[in-house]
Amino acid sequence: MTTGWVWDERCLWHDTGRYAGVRPPGPWLEPHVHLENAEVKRRMRSLVEVSGLLAQLTPIAARPATVEEVCRFHDPAYVERIRTLSAADGGDAGGATPFGHGSFELALLSAGGIIAAVDAVLDETVDNAYALVRPPGHHALPDRGMGFCIFGNVAIAVMHARRVRGVGRVAVVDWDVHHGNGTQAAFYGDPDVLTISIHQSGGFPHGSGRLEETGAGAGAGANVNIPLPPGCGTGAYVAAFERVVVPALRRFGPELIVVASGFDAAGMDPLGRMMLHSDSYRQLTRMVMDAAALCCAGRVVCAHEGGYSAHLSPLCGHAVVETLAGVRTALEDPFVEHIAGSDGQELAPHQAEAVERAAGLVDRVPRRSA
Repeated sequence: MTTGWVWDERCLWHDTGRYAGVRPPGPWLEPHVHLENAEVKRRMRSLVEVSGLLAQLTPIAARPATVEEVCRFHDPAYVERIRTLSAADGGDAGGATPFGHGSFELALLSAGGIIAAVDAVLDETVDNAYALVRPPGHHALPDRGMGFCIFGNVAIAVMHARRVRGVGRVAVVDWDVHHGNGTQAAFYGDPDVLTISIHQSGGFPHGSGRLEETGAGAGAGANVNIPLPPGCGTGAYVAAFERVVVPALRRFGPELIVVASGFDAAGMDPLGRMMLHSDSYRQLTRMVMDAAALCCAGRVVCAHEGGYSAHLSPLCGHAVVETLAGVRTALEDPFVEHIAGSDGQELAPHQAEAVERAAGLVDRVPRRSA
């Protein structure tokens, strides 16, 4: 496989400032760092280099998305507000999404990096691609940011694929531990974009990502949510992919699959309560690739989203990129044995029930021939 790699050092210059995790400092909250900071992404990029994996990837230059491209999803007034605040001292895009001076241009670069990855795959320059960008995007709504996300990176890239590149049907698979509410909102009435989000039930955003949210109007059935109970390990995720994700992809028949690739379902993440490890993500990536080989000539683009463990997230990301590239480096994950050997990795009855409830949504997914 030829795997593209999108990386731009400037994405790390997006400044989320001094926070107490995800809260502004206050009387009882000592300033520290915002959880969405540059360090985790830098460590993943460094790991890809020192393992020798970087030398086996095809570099893809990120380019800034244009305002016109961003406004395919976002309200112009919101985009202009971010531009104005960024030109001064920064501000908050909405709901714990702080940014500093110059972050408007960096958010454009993040969205444009994923567009560049999509173009490279569609041009057959590479077979698949991974875009390691920030700020993330899957929570951003048309008129406001949310959950560390300023612009809806994946939504913007999918709209580019369809409106500029002529791709008919696109599927988005979001395995971030939080519901991809922004991507859902972008395509909720669109029968030609299948949005699948597998996430921790009752997580962020609160009340979002329910089974009943299946799309509207012509897009009825084209939105699939798989809310899983806290504590799920590899067994539950593999079951969800076998029973829901892969059958939905095969039924829908996309011409391109975009993965919203967050690693906060990993067992050491501070913002999730799931139990995945790097080999879990390796297995999920393989399942997406196998489905893509059947329906869209293997065209897969992974867009980096969440993941806040400085120790484990880079190893999980490295495993995904290795799998995309079809190689194994000498890197060994020292956390796999600990997490994989813990109680709860096998599919539990209550988890199986949650998967089966979501499996009932597959028959509603629009068929390719429709």
